[in-house]
Amino acid sequence: MTGGDFIIYNEVVKISDAYLLPLVSELYGLKGYEFQQIPPHEGGRNLVYACEKEGAGAKILRITFLPDRSRKDFLGEMEYVRYLFEHGGSVSNVISSRQGNLVEEIKHSNHTFFICLFEKAKGKLLVENHYKYREGAPLSEYFYNCGNVLGKLNRISKSYTPVHRRHSFFDKFNADYIDKLIPDSLSLLKEKLVELLKTLEGLDRDRESFGMVHFDYSDGNYSIDFDTGQITVYDFDNSCYCWYMFDLASLWTNGVGWIQFEPDVVKRKKFMDDYFETVLAGYRSESRIENWMLDKLPLFIQVNLMEGIVDAFEVMRNNGEEPECDEELSYRIKCLEDDIPYMGFFHEIYSCEEPFECEERDI
Repeated sequence: MTGGDFIIYNEVVKISDAYLLPLVSELYGLKGYEFQQIPPHEGGRNLVYACEKEGAGAKILRITFLPDRSRKDFLGEMEYVRYLFEHGGSVSNVISSRQGNLVEEIKHSNHTFFICLFEKAKGKLLVENHYKYREGAPLSEYFYNCGNVLGKLNRISKSYTPVHRRHSFFDKFNADYIDKLIPDSLSLLKEKLVELLKTLEGLDRDRESFGMVHFDYSDGNYSIDFDTGQITVYDFDNSCYCWYMFDLASLWTNGVGWIQFEPDVVKRKKFMDDYFETVLAGYRSESRIENWMLDKLPLFIQVNLMEGIVDAFEVMRNNGEEPECDEELSYRIKCLEDDIPYMGFFHEIYSCEEPFECEERDI
C-alpha cells in the first residue's frame, strides 16, 4: 500500500494538467510532445495519455493514482514487460526515464503518483475498426494470431525469473478477501466462490502450467496492424502468477462476441468449437499445453466469471458506491450460483436478444 488519501479521477486530471505533465516531460525528455488524454473505461485505475510529436515515435503515458499498489508492484510489471519484449514477445515496450528508471514516483499534496511510459503499439483496437478485420483476410487468421501471440508470451514466461515478484493469484483471490468484498446477502455466491478456490488449490502449479500471465488478455488490451495482422499486447496492469489456462479461457470468453446474436444454440456451439480449435492451433505453434489442462477449460471460464464479479464489486467500492447488481452482473452471479458452464452460452438462461443479461437482483 502506498501513502496518501483516496483521490478521485477528476482531481487527478487537474493535478496532472497543472503539475504532473511538466515534470513528466522533464523526466522522460518529452519536450515538444502533445499530450492527448485517452478516455478511461469504467473502473479504470489509470490516467492515460497519447504523446505525439512530429517526426518522433508516439508514446503512451500512464499515471497511476489509486493507493493500493506499491512501487515494487509496478517494478514487477515493468520488468516483466521489458523481459517479454527483449525475448521476442509482441508487446509495447516500456521506456526508461532519463535516470534509467522503469518507474518514476512523484509525490504531491499527500498523494503518490507512479509514472510509466510505453512505446505506442502499431495499429488500432478492433473496436476502432468497428469490429471488422483486415480486408481480404479471413477472420480465422485473426483467431489464429490471438492464440499464437498468447502462446509466445506464455512460452517466454516459462523462463522468466523476476527481480521484483508480482503477486500470485491466491494473494488476491482467497476466502478472506471474498468475504470482505462480497455483500453478506450474496451468501450462496460466496459459498460457490470458495468452492471454486478450493478446486483450484488442488491443481498442479508446475512451470509448464503456472507462471506469469497477462490476466486480462482481450481485444481491449492489444492493437492490430491492419496491414499485416500483427497483434501488439499492452496493459499488463493485472499481470500475476496464475495458470496459463486462465488467459486461454479469457480468449474463449471473448470469442462469444462474434456469434452472440445467433438464436440457434447448435450454430453457436459449432462456431465456438471451430473458433477455439483455431485459437489453440495458434497457441500450440508457440507453446505446449497438456490435454489435462485443456480439459479444465470449463473450470477456467468459471474463474474468468469470478474475476469479473470481483472486479465489479471492487469498482463500486473504489468509486464509493453502494453495491448493486445490474443485469450483466446478475447474469454472471447466476451462472456461478447455479453451476451453469460456459457462461450459460449453451443454456436456456441465455438470450440472443439480451446477451449475458438477466433480471437485476437486490442486494
